[in-house]
Amino acid sequence: MKLRTPMPELEGATEWLNGELTKAELIGEKPTLIHFWSISCHLCKEAMPQVNQFRDEYKDKLNVVAVHMPRSEEDTDLEAIKKTAEEHQITQPIFVDSEHKLTDAFENEYVPAYYVFDKDGQLRHFQAGGSGMKMLEKRVNRVLSENEKKE
Repeated sequence: MKLRTPMPELEGATEWLNGELTKAELIGEKPTLIHFWSISCHLCKEAMPQVNQFRDEYKDKLNVVAVHMPRSEEDTDLEAIKKTAEEHQITQPIFVDSEHKLTDAFENEYVPAYYVFDKDGQLRHFQAGGSGMKMLEKRVNRVLSENEKKE
């Protein structure tokens, strides 16, 4: 996905956990962080406490959505996804993408991967890999401060 590309529709979930969202519900009021993860991804699990802290710290200013992107047949086990989500306190809505429909719409190849959209639904930042939470925080804060100026 290129920067300034509109957020894809959140369609094709095998299942939603912790509530279901649409693109229309995410756009308009506040920016959105969409993060891709997988139960077989060690780096994803390592980064999750930081993602959760981020989610909690910015809960009034930022939408956070998790996308579970399976990397193997074993990763499509819904009970294992639920168990891992619970173990790692992933309380935000989780789009279970066992058929890679959203993964393909995002042209995403990585876990963990982070996409930051402004309140108008335009992609403003993308990053992949386990490190770089500081950079992610910087980008989110930039989008948030732009959001506050517009209001």
